[in-house]
Amino acid sequence: MLLAEIAATSTEVSSLSSRLAKVNRVATTLAAAHTPADIGVVVAWLSGELPQRQIGVGWASLRTLPEPAATATLTVDAVDATFSAIKGLAGPGSQARRAESVAALFGAATAEEQQFLHRLLAGELRQGALAGVMVDAVAKAAAIPVAAVRRAAMLAGDLPVVAAVALSEGESALARFALQVGRPVGPMLAQTATSVDDALDKLGGTALFESKLDGARVQVHRAGDTVTIYTRSLDDVTARLPEVVAATLALPVTDLIADAEAIALRPDGRPHRFQVTASRFGTRSVQPAREPLSVFFFDLLHRDGTDLLDLPMTERLAALHEVVPEGQRMQRLVTSDPVAAQEFLDSTLAAGHEGVMAKDPAAAYAAGRRGAAWLKVKPVHTLDLVVLAVEWGSGRRTGKLSNIHLGARDPQTGGFVMLGKTFKGMTDEMLAWQTERFLELADGPTDGYVVEVRPEQVVEIAYDGVQGSTRYPGGMALRFARVLRYRDDKSAAEADTVDTVREHYERNG
Repeated sequence: MLLAEIAATSTEVSSLSSRLAKVNRVATTLAAAHTPADIGVVVAWLSGELPQRQIGVGWASLRTLPEPAATATLTVDAVDATFSAIKGLAGPGSQARRAESVAALFGAATAEEQQFLHRLLAGELRQGALAGVMVDAVAKAAAIPVAAVRRAAMLAGDLPVVAAVALSEGESALARFALQVGRPVGPMLAQTATSVDDALDKLGGTALFESKLDGARVQVHRAGDTVTIYTRSLDDVTARLPEVVAATLALPVTDLIADAEAIALRPDGRPHRFQVTASRFGTRSVQPAREPLSVFFFDLLHRDGTDLLDLPMTERLAALHEVVPEGQRMQRLVTSDPVAAQEFLDSTLAAGHEGVMAKDPAAAYAAGRRGAAWLKVKPVHTLDLVVLAVEWGSGRRTGKLSNIHLGARDPQTGGFVMLGKTFKGMTDEMLAWQTERFLELADGPTDGYVVEVRPEQVVEIAYDGVQGSTRYPGGMALRFARVLRYRDDKSAAEADTVDTVREHYERNG
């Protein structure tokens, strides 16, 4: 299968607004794939992922590209093999060999193929063919019920593998994907509720409220004396979390699959900053000594030969309570009283945690899905900041000024302190407006990757928290910043100060 077919699909899907149209276009491409290997790779690529995960090629490696080829000759399997070869480069001279391989690959690609590869490798491939859309497309291409594909993908934790089997072997072959200790499954995900009242209303009046810790979600598997721990992205981090391994081995079970949260806590029980926990999930196989982690289990999917994920949550929790001591379980409250729910949220926040989860007590575990049975409730922080610079976009944002640099006002110097960047929350209309606006505010050349602008435009930003940073001059950075709206009613002199941000940082430290 030619890479050109995938690049063309990506380009077309990125221009479609209809979910059904996206599904149909992707399904047509999948049905034309010639081999199971091609199918798996195409599903991964059109979902914006590499089967190899990371290959050591990012923005810095893609700034200068050779002239595109005139004719499409690259095949899917050849490009995938090239990615694997690049990933395998190591040792002296590997950086130069990697650059040569990237240049050779891009030199053999047409202009549209170059654009696709650039977006894929830079993590900027956003054509909407993600999770739900891709599951539907696989089902349509294979003429298999969506529920069967979704179930298999849930249990396999690997949609490309499931897609390859579905299209090459049919629905009956999906039966091989069963819950298996040691093989991670896609985690159940949550939607958002604006308040505990909103959560109760969405869940039919009664909800199970659970503390939402600012830690790292982990999926814990135990088979006898062997424990394996996976992140929410299904990476194996067992070697980095010996405390979680020890806690799991201490449980009175032989086999289990459980959902849990790993978090670094202070002696008084309050959480360390998220970065302290996150430092234990680095890329090195052996991490230096850091703060110890605690683990809190909140769901049980399998116990000693019995699958539990299709049972109501109340029954899964009853099984969890039988094997996990109270001190290692998440705090919970089942209630239909909004006052009691608010008090539970307030006490959780006062303890330094993120907020609460509200869950349907009767719901089964819908692995890999962001369903309405789980809702996250946490306060939204906002700041009015000033745009200091903006970056040209890629992919569907090519020709648009996209990623904005955010600054807080420094009352001591009269300048601005950068706190991070974001491209999230921007509609197509907003992108068009801000491109015109920031070109008017440009304070220097506009043909480079970054366009400096006069610090005049105020933007309202929502964010989840503030973390320490050595990258920015203020020593802080916003977590999960996203644009709410531009504030033409405010001048830069009315923007929030870096002191306000620092107070938030210190208050939650």
